[in-house]
Amino acid sequence: MSPLANLSTNRDDQRTVIVIFLRGAADGLTLVAPVEDDNYHKFRPRLAVKKGDAVPLDGMFGLHPNLRPLEAAWKEGDLIIAHGAGGESETRSHFEAQDLMEHGGLAAGGWLGRFLRARGPSGGPLSAVALAPTLPEMLSGAPSAAAIQSIGEFALGKELKPEFPRELERLYALEQDGRPLGAALRAAAVNTFEAIHRIESIDAKAAPANGAKYEEKDDFAQGLRQIALLIKANLGLDAASLDLGGWDSHFTQQTLIEPLMRRLANGLAAFRQDLGARMATTSVVVMTEFGRRVAENASFGTDHGRGGAMFVMGGGVKGGRVLGGWPGLKPEILDGPGDLPVWNNYRNVLAPVLQRHGVQTASLAKIFPSFPLAPLALY
Repeated sequence: MSPLANLSTNRDDQRTVIVIFLRGAADGLTLVAPVEDDNYHKFRPRLAVKKGDAVPLDGMFGLHPNLRPLEAAWKEGDLIIAHGAGGESETRSHFEAQDLMEHGGLAAGGWLGRFLRARGPSGGPLSAVALAPTLPEMLSGAPSAAAIQSIGEFALGKELKPEFPRELERLYALEQDGRPLGAALRAAAVNTFEAIHRIESIDAKAAPANGAKYEEKDDFAQGLRQIALLIKANLGLDAASLDLGGWDSHFTQQTLIEPLMRRLANGLAAFRQDLGARMATTSVVVMTEFGRRVAENASFGTDHGRGGAMFVMGGGVKGGRVLGGWPGLKPEILDGPGDLPVWNNYRNVLAPVLQRHGVQTASLAKIFPSFPLAPLALY
């Protein structure tokens, strides 16, 4: 765990942005299927989502039936989808595409880290948390971040004698302003101890609110539960990240990704129910490095493509919409060897979310350098 924390006395703005990365290139044409496009069914005679099985959205698209737990968020205007989403690079390498997307292009540090710097002082003792063994690249360069797998890790340890933490705090409090880095070291220690005390006060075994239920044996769902605990504890969490991997579906795609879709939908639905009214100031972004080829392959799977799908839930979105229009799946529309084109650059989906969470419009060019932004109308 990285023991970095930043405590601010101003915790009035409790907005939190959460980024869920579907690693492995999730197939947007299965998650959000164009069930009314005849070419979709021609390209995928075995893998296409059937009209009668899909959760109807807008007359063209339907959610895969395993994503049905998200139907309430859609109908209540709390979920918006950008199809044909992705980056400008044509790489089919997972690692290259993820790296470019997490850095926001060819830039130093991660876009989420740059956002936290541009946003200004942290709203709480932990400004950013990754539910992971190590910090993801998107958070690199953040002024303050912690990689944890449970909030219980952010503690000094129950095996220590009670007087040890008090003595440790007393020693750091003795740092003098006249010493090299004395004031900064004392302030950092005060912030870190305050973060520890507040996290230790959280009842990690408390039942989720509003009757929400997270799958107990699902690490993705439990990661969302940990994030919900931090938000509800008013710790000033500005940003969090969480991965759901395993989407590389070259073979037997249905067997591989259908359980993942259930985990994704059940986890997000439980999280939304748990937060209740707090979802108005919490934005969840779901993204992936690229989509899959339009046509199914001979192994009951799909190969690496370009355009995928992004979801934004909560945060005041004007949801119940699939953004960007639909050019159709005629062969002449497809990109390269038969890919869904990218017409919604991922930065144009992220930019309005970051604006919603306190970054000034002028700072967007620093967060996403060397890219002509055209933010989508999410709000």
